[in-house]
Amino acid sequence: MSLPQPPDRGRPQLHRPPGAAPGLPRRAYGRTGEQLSIIGVGGMLVANLEPGHARRLVAEAIERGVNYFDVAPSYWNAEEVLGPALEPYRNRVFLACKTLERTQEGARAELERSLERLRTDHFDLYQLHALSDVVTDVDVAFGRGGALETLIEAKRSGRVRYLGFSAHSEAAALAALDRYAFDSVLFPVNFAAYTVGRFGSRIMAKAEAQGVARLALKAMARQAWPADDPRRPQFPKCWYEPITDPREAELALRFTLSQPVTAALPPGEEMLFRRALDVAAAFRPLTPVEQTEVNLLARALTPVFSAS
Repeated sequence: MSLPQPPDRGRPQLHRPPGAAPGLPRRAYGRTGEQLSIIGVGGMLVANLEPGHARRLVAEAIERGVNYFDVAPSYWNAEEVLGPALEPYRNRVFLACKTLERTQEGARAELERSLERLRTDHFDLYQLHALSDVVTDVDVAFGRGGALETLIEAKRSGRVRYLGFSAHSEAAALAALDRYAFDSVLFPVNFAAYTVGRFGSRIMAKAEAQGVARLALKAMARQAWPADDPRRPQFPKCWYEPITDPREAELALRFTLSQPVTAALPPGEEMLFRRALDVAAAFRPLTPVEQTEVNLLARALTPVFSAS
């Protein structure tokens, strides 16, 4: 059985604006006029780091051309660590945050805490986090007294510029896209999940048709950790087995960036983050021969996500 090839139609155009580091391009964030670096910093990268270490990592990322940062209260102590490290650069970056709360009051309280911890008066993007079930997540958050009411009010008041959501469920993502005109969706775009697990293509197609920006998770995930894998303690921030082989990591990330996405968030491990920056700096779409190589690799794996 042949596996699907990444579409050429609709792939975002690359840009290297003034001020961006050579080799790290940017793409349009939907129809907003914003341009984001094709690799972003996920908040787990700085979680549990000493302040000086976090400052150096943030400075390195910005020096290399990153302008997209994404964080959430659930990422250990990432908000408290990232806030001071990012503060000197706040007016130069696109800062995204999230809430796991599903009620209006809960989301309002979490939004206020996040703004305080991150030392900012607004978020560029605020997202409903990890929509996984239509009934318990989408129906509640979108219903009367739900979290979406807080997001809409925050946008109206200027504390949030754009609204989005993240999802690990196709059903939940498709339902959310039907119920509100979001600016973006953050979801897994992973070579094995996409080709073998058949996960993600329906979200991609619907969001693209609606002009909703696509932001990618789990590009460098290989599969679930094998039982008793001795390497697991080396990657405490990855609940899945990350791709550590340089060639496989390059192909996996280039697969994701060859899809019609704006940007990808690599794993929160420093070594993997730097590898992602290196690949992105020299990005080129997969060739047909390389896509065949990716398909063969995917067939040998159990995807971290599969369509239900």
